[in-house]
Amino acid sequence: MKLFDEIPYMESDRIILRRIEDKDSDDLRNMTLNPNVYRYLPTFLFEMQCEDVHKTIADFYGELFASKDSLILGICMKSTGRFCGIAEFYGYKESLQKTCIGYRLDEPWWGKGIASETVGLMIDYLYSATDTEIITASTMIENKASARVLEKNGFIMTAAAVPEDWGYSEPTIADKWFR
Repeated sequence: MKLFDEIPYMESDRIILRRIEDKDSDDLRNMTLNPNVYRYLPTFLFEMQCEDVHKTIADFYGELFASKDSLILGICMKSTGRFCGIAEFYGYKESLQKTCIGYRLDEPWWGKGIASETVGLMIDYLYSATDTEIITASTMIENKASARVLEKNGFIMTAAAVPEDWGYSEPTIADKWFR
């Protein structure tokens, strides 16, 4: 199966990765308004481009999915269903069987192991349910927490402190990761 053949659903003991729904709109809006969440992330992230969060949610599974630019899932707590962040598959290169991953959690959910568990689910899904053979990620060099999440999930830094265009006026210095 190819990455964009379906919108997947994944779960572990504590979290669920699923399609984001309108019922998640308030939590998604609150997350996107939190500057602490986005200080280590590109400015051009899709959820930041439109003020109408309901349109954004619809576009996640419309134009963004159809164009195979990005597959975005909500990270939700299994016990309550509460939305706590985003898991993203992007940079899909079918000919290379390569996919990039990203994730962001709203601040109240930091430090609870949710990001590590999310990345684990994403890896399991990509390797077991799709034709992906290479998984990559990028982190700003200042984002030590995200680097630890990747290391815990078997990623190896392949390039340190390289300039990338993350939509800021100057290139962002980022580390590149491979699994």
